[in-house]
Amino acid sequence: MKDKQSSTRFQSGNVILVAASHMLHDVYSSFLAPLRPLLIEKFGLSLALASVWDLIMRLPWLLNPLIGIIAERTAPRYFIIVTPAITAIVMSLLGLAPSFTIICILLFTMGISSALFHVPAPTMVKRLSGKSTGRGMSYYMFGGELARTAGPLIITASVSYWGLEGIWRLIPFGLIASFILYIKLRNIKISDGIKNQQTERKAILPILKKYLPFFCVLIGITLFRAIMKSGLTAFLPTYYYTDKGESLWFANSALAAFQLAGAVGTILAGGISDRIGRKSTLLIISIMSPIMMFLFINTAGWISFLFLILLGFFVFAPGPVLIALVQDRSKEFPVFMNSIYMTVSFITSAAAVFFAGLLGDWLGLEKTYLVASILALGAIPFVLFLKKN
Repeated sequence: MKDKQSSTRFQSGNVILVAASHMLHDVYSSFLAPLRPLLIEKFGLSLALASVWDLIMRLPWLLNPLIGIIAERTAPRYFIIVTPAITAIVMSLLGLAPSFTIICILLFTMGISSALFHVPAPTMVKRLSGKSTGRGMSYYMFGGELARTAGPLIITASVSYWGLEGIWRLIPFGLIASFILYIKLRNIKISDGIKNQQTERKAILPILKKYLPFFCVLIGITLFRAIMKSGLTAFLPTYYYTDKGESLWFANSALAAFQLAGAVGTILAGGISDRIGRKSTLLIISIMSPIMMFLFINTAGWISFLFLILLGFFVFAPGPVLIALVQDRSKEFPVFMNSIYMTVSFITSAAAVFFAGLLGDWLGLEKTYLVASILALGAIPFVLFLKKN
């Protein structure tokens, strides 16, 4: 009886703990965008070549379905515990990397670590959220967006104090974080009640066929929004630092403010979707995002900065809603189904960063952002294809 009650109530303490682990991991994984202008200068790279790093960083996400299957059969909570330390080590070594190739190796390793973390974590949140899946996903995504707010400020302060080659001193904080997570999370199980392996092998393919139309809709939503979101998160500091001639502090502070607005969007969107529905929430977001993007590009000064904040709110708000959609529909093998969604999400993001880099070299980042605002309108028809239940 107690287990049944615990499975239906919202376990706020444990949900916050998993959200905190998300924040700890993503603080380090968010270092690339703020460091990109300095690395471009150090190695004399074009925007297109610098965007290859994002492709390499996300390449391990092709293994997400395999990770999902492994996670269903093992104790995936240990993935969540160990990965912050791994990510902290490799991302803090970027400043010491002597070549473009070494940076690629470090980012590929980080991509593996990130995949191992992000595949099982939302399923743990669902288990702990009871009937309030959207609320739980908002907490979880808020941790990630808060990390991407703090990350640019932390790495900029570290570079200012220690220099680019001194940021390795951030490694111990990641090691301590993983130790704390081991103490706190080692008894929280994700895989209770998972079917036996023989049943699992027979069921996976039919389940994939069953949810194929649903994932096609998700691909459409994420793909058309990807250039707008990825182009901003990857190149906003470069846009201010290189195109606008602002200081590195201002450029990375703008990114932090943009991410903070996104954190507010994520913490509110999931709960709102619990009340008014996932489809209605996504439709409002899909309409408002390109409008805010267009206004950001076509205004100047503090008005432009205000629209950047509003843009951040709407750009990141779909995150918890989409994950909640996947968890609502994937009653069987939730970790595996989440791995499929994460593969779709991160591959589209990586391709979008590369495309944004190519457009940025060709048209300039300002015109690239304008093109992205127009393309983002393409997500609206796909939202309309979603079934309400």
